[in-house]
Amino acid sequence: MERSSMERCATILQHLHHCAVQNLQAANCVNLINNEPRIQEKVRWNGWGYADTEFALDNGLVYLTGSRYQFSGYELPHLSPFIQEIMGVDPVVTTPSRPAPTSFPDPVQNYDFLSEIDGCYNNISFDGMDRLYHAHGHTAQEIYSLRYDTDKDRRIPDVVVYPRKHKDVVKIVNAANTHNVVIIPYGGGTSVSSALIPPQLETRMIVSLDMHDMDKIKWIDSDNLVACIEAGIVGVELARKLEDIGYTLGHEPDSMEFSTLGGWIATRASGMKKNTYGNIEQLLVKATMVTPAGVLEKSVQVPRISSGPDVNEIILGSEGIFGVITEAVVKLQPLPECKIFGALAFPNFESGVRFMRDVAYYRCQPASIRLVDPEQFRFGHALKPKNTGLLTPFFDAIKKAYVTKYHKFNLEELCAATLLFEGTKEVVDLQQKQIYRLAKKHGGIKADAESGKRGYQLTFMIAYIRDLAFQCGIMGESFETSVPWSKTLMTCRRVKERIRQTARELKVPGVPFVSCRVTQTYDVGACIYFYFGIQFEGLNDPIQKFYQIENSAREEILSCGGSISHHHGVGKHRKKFLGQMIGEEGVNILKGVKSTVDPKNIFANANLFDVEGAEPDNHHLF
Repeated sequence: MERSSMERCATILQHLHHCAVQNLQAANCVNLINNEPRIQEKVRWNGWGYADTEFALDNGLVYLTGSRYQFSGYELPHLSPFIQEIMGVDPVVTTPSRPAPTSFPDPVQNYDFLSEIDGCYNNISFDGMDRLYHAHGHTAQEIYSLRYDTDKDRRIPDVVVYPRKHKDVVKIVNAANTHNVVIIPYGGGTSVSSALIPPQLETRMIVSLDMHDMDKIKWIDSDNLVACIEAGIVGVELARKLEDIGYTLGHEPDSMEFSTLGGWIATRASGMKKNTYGNIEQLLVKATMVTPAGVLEKSVQVPRISSGPDVNEIILGSEGIFGVITEAVVKLQPLPECKIFGALAFPNFESGVRFMRDVAYYRCQPASIRLVDPEQFRFGHALKPKNTGLLTPFFDAIKKAYVTKYHKFNLEELCAATLLFEGTKEVVDLQQKQIYRLAKKHGGIKADAESGKRGYQLTFMIAYIRDLAFQCGIMGESFETSVPWSKTLMTCRRVKERIRQTARELKVPGVPFVSCRVTQTYDVGACIYFYFGIQFEGLNDPIQKFYQIENSAREEILSCGGSISHHHGVGKHRKKFLGQMIGEEGVNILKGVKSTVDPKNIFANANLFDVEGAEPDNHHLF
């Protein structure tokens, strides 16, 4: 048995033993939490995820390398034909990435600052590749720049600092304020809003404050079902540690393998199971943020407070412009007794959306329910692995006949919903009855539960697809919005057409791939995810054209009454639209908070809005 597995077993046995002997109070549970340092695994410098995992091409066949995921090691025989059919390009490597760089800009060093923070960290690094890792997130433009841009003078952090505890962060922030040094907080690096790109005109020393070593569960209060957790903990590690002692936070964003608790709070994140557990703002009881003016936090840990505007709301969505989040008290739930996957098929997207509206209206949402449009349904089918079972083609033919002949669904219009039910057996049984009854009302049919499980797990693999697309001369991106129910179908239709229209106007070769899915339901509206891809090989200034297409899609969303983001945040990528979201007075209030807690602009990542006195920085637009 591996050491990590032995540690987990020991932790579980210890917990069970203590709970059987005595009724422990939460503060006494701290010694039962496995707070062993996480294993640092190598991630890709010029793309998504673990370095040992990618969608690789071999003689036109695609397969997923590594052994981490359900489809790792399997051929995906349908993907190459799908790329050829939809994008009109042969799936061969025509645009490989440049090699990892070997030279980097000389770091700016503030020696007084470095002397003052000595001993306030586990590690400090001036290594060029470390600095580059911390200079970007994962927008298509950022990854394109990493893969193909040879600009050696692009501004990157001058040093990466890894604090150990809250007191270290306080000392580092105070020293930065004293010596006029810039700090950019860094969690999992999964930002898709250009939030981590350093301002290119910044002349001060830039510190990337990497929170990964602050990854401990400090205590668990089992009476009140809350826990105090350091902000640098990664989602999968948090889920594992809580699961070992019978709890769950229930927050599962697509990026949970890499994103952190602090990052979730800083961007107002949402997870796939928000219907049962809530978005991050519903899970948060109290956050602690270190600012140049001092530590910002509530003084009480209560379920609700009526004492002026909520301090948590200043911290939530602040995107690193006021300070750095060091820890949070969050709500927990016992592990669910029952977990069941499911799937539905609908004759068309309109029927599926009407079904989703009814699910929200009757408030019978399972933990996760996501509706994909016909284009995304076909894309998901293209990711189905090769199965060598003798009867597989036979059963596939039966399923197809059942859908097309018996139910008379048109395969070109077919869409699907994936389901995840969690809770007690009684709650899950009731939800299933309600969901399948509503589906039938809207012409839907129950599909293979394994398809629902596969669709849910695909979430963690699909981000790797974009790196394969880059190699084939395709640039792709996803973005999300929230809209009222009355405008959901209209928004889906108009945004898709706007992307195609703008691509034609910019003379982009071929036809863009555009798809969408409805991923979250609320009483008054829904979250829609859009995916699109264009051919960039041979295109003049592809980054700028891609940005123009993406921008036009957001303008269309705004004209439909939607938001610029449901959970990805604003960063620098979308900050031109912030005033349209919260009004100029709203922006001015945020600027007032900024000038109060950070008058020297120490947290100068230039997210959300331009700071008065700082030179406007648009170099993130490439």
